Amino acid sequence: MSQFIASQRDSVRYRSRLMQTEAERHPETHPLTWRLRDDGEVVWLEEYLSKDGYRSVRKALADSDPQAIIATMKDANVGGRGGGGFSAGLKWSLTLQGDDMPRGYLICNADEMEPGTFKDRLLMEHQPHLLIEGMILAALANNSCFGYIFLRGEYVTAARVLNRALEEARAGGWLGADINGSGFDFDIALHTGAGRYICGEETALINSLEGRRANPRTKPPFPGQSGAWGKPSVVNNVETLCNAPGVILHGADWYQGLSGDRSENGGSKLYGISGLVEKPGLWELPMGTTGGEILDRAGGMRNGRQLKAWLPGGASTGFLLPEHLDMPLDFDTVGKEGSRLGTGLLTIVPQEQSIVALVRNLEEFFARESCGWCTPCRDGLPWTAKVLRALELGQGEDGDIELLEKLAADCGPAQTFCAHAPGAAMPLKTALKHFRHEFEAGVSARPVKAAEGQAD
Repeated sequence: MSQFIASQRDSVRYRSRLMQTEAERHPETHPLTWRLRDDGEVVWLEEYLSKDGYRSVRKALADSDPQAIIATMKDANVGGRGGGGFSAGLKWSLTLQGDDMPRGYLICNADEMEPGTFKDRLLMEHQPHLLIEGMILAALANNSCFGYIFLRGEYVTAARVLNRALEEARAGGWLGADINGSGFDFDIALHTGAGRYICGEETALINSLEGRRANPRTKPPFPGQSGAWGKPSVVNNVETLCNAPGVILHGADWYQGLSGDRSENGGSKLYGISGLVEKPGLWELPMGTTGGEILDRAGGMRNGRQLKAWLPGGASTGFLLPEHLDMPLDFDTVGKEGSRLGTGLLTIVPQEQSIVALVRNLEEFFARESCGWCTPCRDGLPWTAKVLRALELGQGEDGDIELLEKLAADCGPAQTFCAHAPGAAMPLKTALKHFRHEFEAGVSARPVKAAEGQAD
């Protein structure tokens, strides 16, 4: 287990590093990253404007048709890049709108705490105006009066960069009253979180933003009907919002064409990889790129190691095997294999890594980050971690594996108040499916160790 943790620490220095040069990135194929600089410096407002910055906002303001923005985003089928994959355009279309409705809020979920995920950090630290531009478009579509960026508190550099970019945008007339002379008023504030994974759930995030305990809310009502301070609110991930400028500027057909014939889920995606590979990092690639291609781009396994398993998109996704490397990484295909695309950042597990120890480490994290609101999550996850700890030490008992299966089922979809526990259950369920023999070994070793203890 220490080797796996060390590999994750080793990848930290790469976690905001794009592994493609400017020569490899083009406006027509890399809408998220083509503006980034090879020297790693921030793309500030003057440079951003010279690279088509805020052109989509000018276009949208000139058209003055919020429904057209929503329709284009729906046709482009921009799936939520925070892990859920839900259509951003469809979410926007469900927000209460109309002349008699109060103006609501636009909230960017930048609380990037999914283990193994570091894509949003790249966008915020190096290209903050792309996020601001995407938020303005979302605000226009949803008649939002104000926006918030809910940022992971540990992202200190991102906070500094975003605050400066927000000041630049206000000074340039892109935020505040009467944006670009259009009569539309909208501004954005940066809010840093206190470091809770549960704030990745949109209603828990809203509670935290309001100064309340970060517990998920009952749905319905959904945030689009009653969100922050009781007003219609839209919550989208950083990468999701960063897709909006390209879609509005170039159209839905262009966006769908970015993935070619790889996937029916159109667009490009920030894919990444961490673990014991030669070159951990990030790439903007067509949606539907395979795990094998990403592993090849990373230079393969480090020091000739063999691949045992991999997580396709963070700790709350299900384990896949080496034979799944040829599978297109999109929301639909990965879902059919019993996992989720999640954030699209692969976590590599080498052959020598104990799956029991790895899953125990993940379940301890999820147990610690539970808000404690519902019983299966509050009590089931610590119990799961306790059983796994015993199996890891070879002190498991008969029935432990069946107990783990029941705990995973009790934490599954529709059994808990939010998606936290189902996310925690997915790596456990798939580990039991693919590596059951490793769990069984933790039971069979117990009588020997007990006998040795009695002899002492």
